[in-house]
Amino acid sequence: MSSRLPVRAVPSPNFGERAPGSRIEILLLHYTGMRSVAEACDRLRDPAAEVSCHYLVDSDGAIIAMVPEDKRAWHAGRGSWAGSGDVNSRSIGIEIHNPGHEHGYVPFPAIQMEAVRDLCRDILARHEIAPWNVLAHSDMAPDRKADPGELFDWGFLADSGIGLWVEPEPLQEDGAGGDEALLAPGDVGAAVLDLQRQLADYGYGVPLSGRFCALTRDVVMAFQRHFRPARVDGVADRSTRATLARLRAARAALLGSG
Repeated sequence: MSSRLPVRAVPSPNFGERAPGSRIEILLLHYTGMRSVAEACDRLRDPAAEVSCHYLVDSDGAIIAMVPEDKRAWHAGRGSWAGSGDVNSRSIGIEIHNPGHEHGYVPFPAIQMEAVRDLCRDILARHEIAPWNVLAHSDMAPDRKADPGELFDWGFLADSGIGLWVEPEPLQEDGAGGDEALLAPGDVGAAVLDLQRQLADYGYGVPLSGRFCALTRDVVMAFQRHFRPARVDGVADRSTRATLARLRAARAALLGSG
């Protein structure tokens, strides 16, 4: 950890070695989903819980270091990104204190977001992590997780060069654009398959079945939470699909300029 940031060390015993041959290529952001930061800190240090993170950011902006960056913290769990699992071996995990959807989800205070920004900058200065690999926990585990959720300000981070963000396509009025503009659970066909392919190309673990199944709905909701948070309903409306296309174009432009 760089000495440029004020950090309090509260070591957790819950870590291991990264998988042989793995490299740090993902920065994964979570919320704690607990009522207090003390409760979260205790759980992240409890050997019986078998969970941890590299850093914890309190609501007042205090940064707590828990696991060394070269070690494999236990924060991601089951899931995948860009076709590969064992996200723990490939990532650095930041827990951001917030009670979460189960305990009274609230906006993230400005002082906390500023601390997250500074910590992310510090990490990215040391590790080669592509903007599109700065992720939400829900991105890599869409069937299990919703954090850090639709109230997290990804645009604020992107304004500081952290992550990839595009302005979301505005929501349509009900019925605008016709029913053909919606893809929803139960739909089948080429348009669903095209949506699945675009989501998978960006990195999401979605089946390429042409059937709008429950997992496809979960992936669409994860995408909406991160990139089109105005409405999180699992329906791939015109706004969601246009935002996805815009995001993929922004990534392609960055890749083309690299």
